[in-house]
Amino acid sequence: MAQNDASGPESQKEDSFISHLVELRDRLIRIVLGVLAIFLCLFPFANPIYSFLAGPLTRNLPVGSSMIAIDVASPFLIPFKLVLLLSIVLAVPWILYQVWAFIAPGLYQQERQMAFPVVIAGTCLFYLGMAFAYYVMFPLAFGFLTGHAPQGVEVMTDIARYLDFVIVIFLAFGIAFQVPVVTIVLVMLEIVTPQDLAAKRSYVIVGAFVIGMVLTPPDVISQTLLAVPMCILFEGGLILSRVMLRRKHQHQEAD
Repeated sequence: MAQNDASGPESQKEDSFISHLVELRDRLIRIVLGVLAIFLCLFPFANPIYSFLAGPLTRNLPVGSSMIAIDVASPFLIPFKLVLLLSIVLAVPWILYQVWAFIAPGLYQQERQMAFPVVIAGTCLFYLGMAFAYYVMFPLAFGFLTGHAPQGVEVMTDIARYLDFVIVIFLAFGIAFQVPVVTIVLVMLEIVTPQDLAAKRSYVIVGAFVIGMVLTPPDVISQTLLAVPMCILFEGGLILSRVMLRRKHQHQEAD
């Protein structure tokens, strides 16, 4: 009997572990199916989507110039790759929902209340960063870069290298726009205080311009267009963190 009792908790742990693996598998399958569904809807429009993505560059190319495809398979593979990446980006809310549904049962109520708005805000800011890069940064940067080509040099960009370039820029702006979320999380977890962050404002500004120099093309316009929004978002996150911290203290005093 003692041996059976000892094996009981171990058997329950093993069953629980297996059930978690099964649920994780189901969540991953749903994620893949969601991305695949979006991909199948977008793939027939792969070429127009790439033309839309290349618009900020092609509109600034000199008359008679165009983009080129160096590799034989690039005209097919690059739009295919773009649609696949776009499908993943568009499926982020669905992916995050599946992740949330998997981990939420193991979180405390307070952790759920904090994690959910952070995830939503982070996703929206990531999309906002990509939109800012496309509609603001790209036209200005490409207009500057293509307008300063040496005489006798034709500006012609390979479609594969252009896609790699814009992916890096999208990621850079999407991550940079997470500054207010990071600020609020650090304050709410009481790792730092708003006063500490405000006192280090000068370091944040310098760091923003350093990040702008590292992640963007080597021109002042691109670097400034990444650094300035980061500074503004930092100030916004600082203001929101003070408001949220004040409300948190008020609730604690009321309890």
